[in-house]
Amino acid sequence: MQANINRLRWQCRRGMLELDLLLIPFFDRYYLGLSASDKLLFERLLSYEDQDLYRILIKRHAPIEDSRLYVLVEKIICDC
Repeated sequence: MQANINRLRWQCRRGMLELDLLLIPFFDRYYLGLSASDKLLFERLLSYEDQDLYRILIKRHAPIEDSRLYVLVEKIICDC
């Protein structure tokens, strides 16, 4: 389990400082307390390319069709 957590935390480190400043603190504060379904959503979010994550988290221009993912994104954004 610890190896998986370390891997996910490493995946939060992106090629853009702006994304790092959102994803790493959110992961450190909240990941372990997320429900199993929210953990899967977070992992799905981490699978996005940096440019897509930037549009979703920073510019808020990318549409999010999955309402559950939208709620998670709002938690990440509002936490900063």
